[in-house]
Amino acid sequence: MNKHAPPSLSTGSLTLAARRIVLADREIAGTVHMDGGFIVGLEEDVIAQGAIDCGDDLLIPGLVELHTDHLEPHFSPRPKVNWDAFSAVFSYDAQIAAAGITTVLDSLRVGRDFDNAKGAGSALFELGQSIARARSTGLLRADHYTHLRCEIPCEGMVDDARRYLAHFDVRLMSLMDHTPGERQFRDEEKLRNYYRGKTTKTDAELDDYFAERKRYAQLFAAGNKEGIVALAKAHGIAMASHDDTTEDHVAESLSLGVAVAEFPTTIEAAAASHGAGLSVLMGAPNVLLGGSHSGNVSARHLAEEGLLDILSSDYVPASLLVGAMALADVPAVGGIPGAIRLVTKTPAAVAGFTDRGEIAAGKRADVLRVALVDGYPVVREVYRQGNRVA
Repeated sequence: MNKHAPPSLSTGSLTLAARRIVLADREIAGTVHMDGGFIVGLEEDVIAQGAIDCGDDLLIPGLVELHTDHLEPHFSPRPKVNWDAFSAVFSYDAQIAAAGITTVLDSLRVGRDFDNAKGAGSALFELGQSIARARSTGLLRADHYTHLRCEIPCEGMVDDARRYLAHFDVRLMSLMDHTPGERQFRDEEKLRNYYRGKTTKTDAELDDYFAERKRYAQLFAAGNKEGIVALAKAHGIAMASHDDTTEDHVAESLSLGVAVAEFPTTIEAAAASHGAGLSVLMGAPNVLLGGSHSGNVSARHLAEEGLLDILSSDYVPASLLVGAMALADVPAVGGIPGAIRLVTKTPAAVAGFTDRGEIAAGKRADVLRVALVDGYPVVREVYRQGNRVA
């Protein structure tokens, strides 16, 4: 497989008009003209003759997703069951596009999967090759790239990351450490309760399992972190730090050249990250569930404090747009334009995409038509490069 771009979509002319077009900084009524895969004109306060009239529906940019684990349940729908990876990619892609996501960074783990030796976390190259094969057909609805989630306390993971980077298009690499007693899992009892609900491990088995995880961290974490940072810098790939919890974690992230604070677990870490110029990324499910299912800081609270920059769907694709719109009433977010920036322009910039993320002349014709049903956003039409894909 190679890193070449997929075949271009066929591109024709398309003109959409609406009374609510969401730009990066405001809403307007008007008409969007698209041709050759790009937005070629924007007429404000004009409903052009012959345009598809979207009425009071919102026209917004296609969503840009930096972190989604949702490929995993399509590939491993049951414990110890792996589905055909090529088929799984198309199924996942269809759900991504239906949620309004036109650009996605597929989150793939590099590093041993401690929980399931046959699961998605152990199938890095199989999934990468299947995504590349699917891209090469030109039939994927969304534009797919990779977010490498690097579990640093794992033997051999730097070599695996190096091999992956040689063949596939990676736009983000995150530094993760899920060692018991660290970061998200500082409270080991919470982690024990998680595994008690998820597995049949006894307390004695959990003791052994936690001890093994800690041993791996002592052996490999420091060297692997250094190696992954060097790889990211050599390839010009943006880095994220996963689950920063303390101000010391943030200071270390800054020293490593990290650009994204991915799921900080405390308001202290989020405030330090935001204050230092890092983009703070939180999960849309956190917004919609009223808080973190792990007991960490609330995404809405960060938004209210002006500390939230990017939303991710994490594990529920449909949550991305709904979560953003649920924050439109937060003064610090900036209404609907500000809420939509959380899932379009800002994540696009972080991933190095300067050609998308807003409705503006010269940008890619990635546009959504969204109906509001009692205030709830429903994706009606999805256009990527001016072609309807959902």
